[in-house]
Amino acid sequence: MLFRSDNVTAVCPEVIEAILAVNEGDAAPYGADEVTAKLDAAFGAYFEAPVHVHPVATGIAANALSLAAAMPPPGAALCHVNAHVNTSESGAPEFFSGGGKLITLDGAHGKLAPAAIERLLAALPPDRLQSAPPTVVTITQGTEAGTVYTLDEIAAIAGVCHARGLVLHMDGARFENARARLGCTPADLSWRAGVDILSYGATKNGAMCADAVVIFRASPHAERLNRFMGQRRLRAGQVFSKMRYLSAQLLAMVETGVAARNAAHANATAARLAAGLGALPGVRLIHPTEINEVFVHMAEPIRAGLAAGGFPVRPRPENPDLVRFVTAWNTRAEDVEAFLRAAVGATAAAA
Repeated sequence: MLFRSDNVTAVCPEVIEAILAVNEGDAAPYGADEVTAKLDAAFGAYFEAPVHVHPVATGIAANALSLAAAMPPPGAALCHVNAHVNTSESGAPEFFSGGGKLITLDGAHGKLAPAAIERLLAALPPDRLQSAPPTVVTITQGTEAGTVYTLDEIAAIAGVCHARGLVLHMDGARFENARARLGCTPADLSWRAGVDILSYGATKNGAMCADAVVIFRASPHAERLNRFMGQRRLRAGQVFSKMRYLSAQLLAMVETGVAARNAAHANATAARLAAGLGALPGVRLIHPTEINEVFVHMAEPIRAGLAAGGFPVRPRPENPDLVRFVTAWNTRAEDVEAFLRAAVGATAAAA
C-alpha cells in the first residue's frame, strides 16, 4: 500500500480524539446537535467570511451534490477532461442533478484555461434549445495531475464565470495541500479568488469519513445553492442521524491547525520522493510535483525490479508506464528513503 493513495492511511490522532470527545450521552439527530451547530461559525472563522456548511461522508457526495445544486436540469457543468467528477464518480453529478450534463475541456497539467472556457461558452449560447446551457464551472484544487491553480488563475476563471452568471465550484479534495503549496490563507484560495461553493476535503488529509460542502454567503448564488443543498443532501442519504461524529472530525481539522500541518508534511515527503525519482535514468516526471502526488513514466523492468524488492507499483489504467505515487499526513521519511534506494537498485538492474 506504500504511496498508493492518501485514502489508505490511518486516521490522525486529533480526529480520533475529537470523535471520542463527543462520544458522551445523547444528542439530537440529523444535524440538530450542538457539535454540528458550531460548524458555520468555525468554518466562518477559518475562511474569514460567513458560510453555510453541509457535512457529508465522502468527496464524491460533496462534488455531486454541489454540482447538482448548481446545475438544475437542463444545466451543464464545464470541467477538465481528467476531472474526478468526470472520470471517477460513476455519473454521480448527472444522477443527483436529475439530468445535468458534464462538458469537458482539456488543459495542460490538469488545469482549465480561462480562454478555453471563454471559447466554449461562446460556442454554446444560452438561448440555443439544442444545447444544455452551462450553469457552473468546476475546477479541482490540487488537480488530478498533482498541480495547483494559482490565485490569479482562479480569479481569472471566476471572472469568466461571474461575467456570465455562472457558479464557480472548487473540488477541494486536496484543498489544504494546495494551500500549503501556495502559502496562502483559506480565504485567499476560495471566496477571495471568486469561488462560490467548495467541496472541502478532510478524509484524504487525516479524517475518518468526513468532507464538507462550504457555500460562501457573499456569493450571489448562495441562498439558491444552500436551499437546493439541504433538499438534495437529504435525498442522497447524506443527512446522518449521528451527525455529531462527522462534524467533530471537521471541527478538528479547522480548529486545531492539524489540517495545515498534515498537508505540509504530505507535500514535503512528495517533494523528496519526486526529487529522488526524477534523478534516476529511465524515470521521467510527467507533471510538476506541487502537492502530494508524483506522476512519473516508469518502464516495466523498473517496476518489476521494485516489486521483486518488496515495493509493488500500480501503473495507471490509462497508460501502463504511467505511475502515480501519493504521500500522506503520516508518510515516514525513512519509508521514502527505503523506496528510493530500491528504485536506484531496480533502475540499475534494468539498465
